[in-house]
Amino acid sequence: MKLLQQLLCELEYDKIIGDVDVKIQSIHFNSQEVAQSSLFVANKGVKNDGHDYIMAAISAGASVVVCEKLPLNIVPAVTYIKVSDSSYALAIIASNFFDNPSRKIKLVGVTGTNGKTSTVYYLTSLFEKLYFPDRSYLGNYPGLVGMISTIENQVNNKRFSSTHTTPDAITINKLLSDMVDAGCEYCFMEVSSHAISQKRISGLDFDIAVFTNISRDHLDYHGTFENYLNTKKSFFDQLSPKAKAIVNIDDPEGHDIARDSQAQHIPYGQRQASLYYGTIIRSSVDGLRIGFDGFCEHEGGHERITINTDLVGDFNLYNLLATFAVACELVVNEKKCLTSPVTRHSIIEALSTVPQVPGRFNVLKGKDGVVGIVDYAHTPDALLKVITSIGKFCDVTKDLIIVIGCGGNRDAGKRSIMAKIATENSRLSIFTSDNPRFENPESILDDMCLDLSNALTHKIQRITNREDAIHTAVESAGKGDIILIAGKGHENYQEIRSIRHPFDDFKTLKKILKI
Repeated sequence: MKLLQQLLCELEYDKIIGDVDVKIQSIHFNSQEVAQSSLFVANKGVKNDGHDYIMAAISAGASVVVCEKLPLNIVPAVTYIKVSDSSYALAIIASNFFDNPSRKIKLVGVTGTNGKTSTVYYLTSLFEKLYFPDRSYLGNYPGLVGMISTIENQVNNKRFSSTHTTPDAITINKLLSDMVDAGCEYCFMEVSSHAISQKRISGLDFDIAVFTNISRDHLDYHGTFENYLNTKKSFFDQLSPKAKAIVNIDDPEGHDIARDSQAQHIPYGQRQASLYYGTIIRSSVDGLRIGFDGFCEHEGGHERITINTDLVGDFNLYNLLATFAVACELVVNEKKCLTSPVTRHSIIEALSTVPQVPGRFNVLKGKDGVVGIVDYAHTPDALLKVITSIGKFCDVTKDLIIVIGCGGNRDAGKRSIMAKIATENSRLSIFTSDNPRFENPESILDDMCLDLSNALTHKIQRITNREDAIHTAVESAGKGDIILIAGKGHENYQEIRSIRHPFDDFKTLKKILKI
């Protein structure tokens, strides 16, 4: 329970009507969740406007209403707080309600079009390894790490399913508060462009922000790539001077993404201009051999430290470099010892053991010599990177079969782009249903085929049923062929008209390959 006055700390407001010495039991932005003695924030969402539900919230027991526009009918027993931005107000109020937990934990936010989930997973696994070097990653031992990700959220060794890449402001602060109470010292968190735009992360105290890369995505929401880029950039613009911005400078936008940030700029990449840099020595379907360059423990020295990892896909070099940079900045450079001693060398060695992330370039080897790969790639850039990695160990135009679809009610402009990338870089592409949501799956496939030449259309099959499409891919494959199932990755459902039907690409492929 909190007094309303406490919740208004650091919040600018235009007007208050009513009593501020009110006890608040809970805070909500969904009127259906409101209970007695609660505070309701009239938040403007993408589809609904919370201002339309103020009276419903009051009827359900809200004693305080935060809004951008005061209602015509003022209820005497209710306190009204008028603000210029209710989304921002919600984030500040949520932080205050949970005693500003982001100030009590080392908070690392990872943003970018691709690589967010993998980087957050690798960081979580790495820090668990640093705390407990003998623990199994699947063991039920307490840790000192929290995670907020697309796939799941984690508080110490307890894991919870996730519904959003970055949750709403109330959920974020509740999770952070739970982490603090559980003794977590670090939280690794994915930061989506939607979360930045909708102010879900406002008021959070980030110690480190990581930029992985940026390419076309979410234009159905942001409108233009420039808007999308500027949204990502605003995350770094809001960092405090004590924070650190760890940036992939190999990305075309890497030099500018943190240009106006007050945070310390720390570059990583494959070039020596990076503070943290490395290269791929060998890439195969069995994993990577990576060289981390220039990280000798004694001052003025130079050394290449090489590791082998089961992780597959050249893009993982960047995810591991970002993970390495964060670990060094949090542990080595801060002179913080978890195990004695933690060095750059020991961090790199620990990186060799981080496990695969569910739905991210997961490899299945069939008994007949066919290799299956399941990956979450659902943007043109991500798909091209996955295909490029596969091209390191096969001739994609002769040996690669791709099963791919595009999500409904999302950026329709990328459908033909992804279809062209797939057909140009495969022997056979099977266009199928992804998450059609409220769109006709056949219409989505029509959009995918829009810009294909006659030569390319001869390389495709349209099979709307996703399981049938995977069956056909396996039946079409021979020894040495690779099948890429792209787009859904870790998802264990297919969303059709707001209903999530059970479906798992990995399990389906495994069953068909008879593994």
